[in-house]
Amino acid sequence: MVLRMRIWSSISWFREEVFDSHAARMEEHEKVLIDPTLEGKTREELGLKPFTCTEIRSSVMGIPISITKEVIARTIRRTTERSFEEGLDTKTSPFNDVVNMTMFNST
Repeated sequence: MVLRMRIWSSISWFREEVFDSHAARMEEHEKVLIDPTLEGKTREELGLKPFTCTEIRSSVMGIPISITKEVIARTIRRTTERSFEEGLDTKTSPFNDVVNMTMFNST
């Protein structure tokens, strides 16, 4: 899935794209459609960045930015090993008070 948004800022246009394995395959496919002799080549041979993980790609004033799970984890000082826990009841979660106090300064 490729998500593209345009947000106007007083500085410039921003373009974000969620780049996952499907987007990587589509990028390769587009290159092969343009030049069929590239069939079977690696991403590097196609002139593409290697795909290592899902990331948010952006560009601010022409400077490419890549945000991965590791970048987010490092920013919030957490490990990347934990995953989302299903089955939590959001109405009775013990974290509701903490989240409300942190975000809204209320309970």
